[in-house]
Amino acid sequence: MAALRVAPYVCAYSDENEENLHIEIELPGVDKKDITFKMQETSFSIDAARGDVRYVGNYAIGCPVDPDRAKATFRNGLLTVDVPYIRPAAEEVKQIAITE
Repeated sequence: MAALRVAPYVCAYSDENEENLHIEIELPGVDKKDITFKMQETSFSIDAARGDVRYVGNYAIGCPVDPDRAKATFRNGLLTVDVPYIRPAAEEVKQIAITE
């Protein structure tokens, strides 16, 4: 019998200083060794297994983050990830000449 694929419960929000994205993913009954979590600047994905249940999902992030500085912990079936937002560089403003 094939594993049942379900989307895990995910909660993601900014911390109180709006400097980091905080992500919580519920993975009841899953062992840490059975979790694959991947992150890019604008998205993350989860793939975790527990017996005949597989938790899978791909999620978009509204503001870019720095995946190289992400920190993840897993306790009591809850995967917690904190990752800082990428601060945009100051953009150079150029005045454009208007011709007739």
